[in-house]
Amino acid sequence: MKTTFPLLFLFLFPTVIFSQDWTTNWDDALQMAAQDDKKIILVFSGSDWCAPCIKLEKEVWETNFFKDYAAAHYVMVRADFPKRKKNALPKAQQNHNDQLAARYNPNGYFPFIVILDKHETILGQTGYQKKSPEEFVTMLNAF
Repeated sequence: MKTTFPLLFLFLFPTVIFSQDWTTNWDDALQMAAQDDKKIILVFSGSDWCAPCIKLEKEVWETNFFKDYAAAHYVMVRADFPKRKKNALPKAQQNHNDQLAARYNPNGYFPFIVILDKHETILGQTGYQKKSPEEFVTMLNAF
């Protein structure tokens, strides 16, 4: 038992270190992008109802390749719009997401991905596409 915990810690700790860092605060994202000279990937998702959003999460965002690449090149921002009551966001966060949607996703597409530079200039937009994580990164970088 004494050796089980340290071994478990060693195997799980790298996963924690390299996990995807999403922010939900736009001001923090802008600050991080300016500080680190990174692009911003703003993702509008319906995490508990949008099938393409859920596919994109599993096929791209959750992959080790994308997590590693994103950590070095992007500031990831998630504006989620869950529908189930049990997944409801705090009122302040919902208002924040609504403001982002009014500015960057006025047509209400889901999933909707907006690529911006550190000055908030829109470089490109896309939705779900059946691509490997590597192909998805290539597409994002083409904007």
